[in-house]
Amino acid sequence: MKIGFIGAGKMATALASGFIKGGLTASENIVASDVIPSARKHFGDATGARTAAENNSVIQSSDILVLAVKPQQMAEVMATVSHSLTDRHLVISIAAGITLSRMAAALGDNRRIVRVMPNTPCLVKAGASAFALGGTANRDDAATVQKLLSTVGIAVEVSESLLDAVTGLSGSGPAYAFQIIEALSDGGVRAGLPRTVATQLAAQTLLGAAKMVLETGEHPGSLKDAVTSPGGTTIAGLHEMERGGVRAALMNAVLTAAQRSQELGKS
Repeated sequence: MKIGFIGAGKMATALASGFIKGGLTASENIVASDVIPSARKHFGDATGARTAAENNSVIQSSDILVLAVKPQQMAEVMATVSHSLTDRHLVISIAAGITLSRMAAALGDNRRIVRVMPNTPCLVKAGASAFALGGTANRDDAATVQKLLSTVGIAVEVSESLLDAVTGLSGSGPAYAFQIIEALSDGGVRAGLPRTVATQLAAQTLLGAAKMVLETGEHPGSLKDAVTSPGGTTIAGLHEMERGGVRAALMNAVLTAAQRSQELGKS
């Protein structure tokens, strides 16, 4: 696959690195453009792929074009690339909030376009992505996107109306998880553990808990109950979490991020 990225930031780097590490394509088949020299350098250093300061060479070298710029930059980018696209191009956008209808209006109704919401754990092949088809994209295109994203984690196809919710949950979710890991590590330090040990245990605990949910298929509540003995340490800790409003705070974080994604799409 010949893949081009317009935008060479963290998410583009994570995806490109994942595609290469997963054996989906080689670094010589990937090229990225970015107006920021430091972004181009980081992308090139991390992936071994080519970079460019302008977009035309990326478009000409690619069959799959990933628009990996900030939502606020999408209108300008789509205006500059629209005249260079051909029927061979599958256009994938990872910009939060930018709807398929806006993309079709800017790029042309005849374009094969897909809207994707990935997340940064794609870099370690543990991504959680969702996508929706638009324009003239067909089932073969869906299979291509599924293959790309499955190389760097899991991928699900959803209706576009659900992508803002995906953005609030899995798109922004790694940041929530990092904060939880940091807080658990702080608790371990407060209880006397060295920082390195506390952070390692906290991160592995979340990783192990997540694997149990995915691999057993059991409801998280059931798995929680299996750890919680009457009058024991775990129920005492859970009580403190409930008193601190952790559950409500996480729910509100997802909802607020999803609403922000909607706002970005309208701006």
